[in-house]
Amino acid sequence: MDNNNETFTQDLSGEEHNGAVFGMQLFMREQCPMPDKELMTSVMQKHLGAVLNYSYDDGFAGFSALEYKTRFNGKEIPPSLLITKCCEAKPETIDAFTRSQMWSCPDHDRVLSECRYQVVATDLLGAALSASDRADMLMNFLEALVELYPTCEAVYFMTSGKMFMAEDIRSHNIPRESRFIYFAVNVRFFKIQDTDDMLVDSIGMSTLHLPDLQYHFHSLDPNPIVNHAYNMLSYIFENDCPIKSGDTIDGIDNGEMTMDVQWGCHYEESMVQPKREVIDICAGRFASGDREY
Repeated sequence: MDNNNETFTQDLSGEEHNGAVFGMQLFMREQCPMPDKELMTSVMQKHLGAVLNYSYDDGFAGFSALEYKTRFNGKEIPPSLLITKCCEAKPETIDAFTRSQMWSCPDHDRVLSECRYQVVATDLLGAALSASDRADMLMNFLEALVELYPTCEAVYFMTSGKMFMAEDIRSHNIPRESRFIYFAVNVRFFKIQDTDDMLVDSIGMSTLHLPDLQYHFHSLDPNPIVNHAYNMLSYIFENDCPIKSGDTIDGIDNGEMTMDVQWGCHYEESMVQPKREVIDICAGRFASGDREY
């Protein structure tokens, strides 16, 4: 691996949304050294169980996550977890469109202007894991990272554009099975210019080879739609997405989910970048666009 993590970061931030790539950027004010090898191994073991440190130098550290197994070329092997050295960050590459959807970190502009250094972390071969195993491994990895780097101020999830203050991650009490949806999947909101239409969508589920969601609607308060999306994402994750095109799900009436209102589902390509498969949820008489389901 290149000792300069700039190329690594660019690779992770490309428009590849088929589950193969998952990256996190840890932002900090000052450059910091790579933690001691023994400390890194100890903290990784604390959060991930048995690990094997197979590489450690001034460029990056690599660990095999031995508690998780994938099959590659007919062989059962553990995925790898990679951590780069701390290098100068280029927060200006995170555009205004992405920043506008960082609802979980209202202070993101200050963080990105003041924190000029970063550590990049990702997994390798993790895409071959089941959705639940990969989500569990990545969130355990996240918790290890914010412990290993106490000067980290914020973590940016590169596949979803979501950002959290590191202290919020260190002190969270989110249930284990809910961590990935909470931290790594973003639910975005858009108003369609020159119309009364709105759009809510999610981004980040493709990391687990699961579909994102999309709602194109009008005349509804978007806040219950956002809550509906998070409830549906949790259902999809916990049940390995049993939803098929043509199915219906509980909709919203007076701001609450109810069985009395049924909304249709259909798989299609997303309306908003990045292009990816989504379940488009038709909000009945509040749906916008030309829908027959």
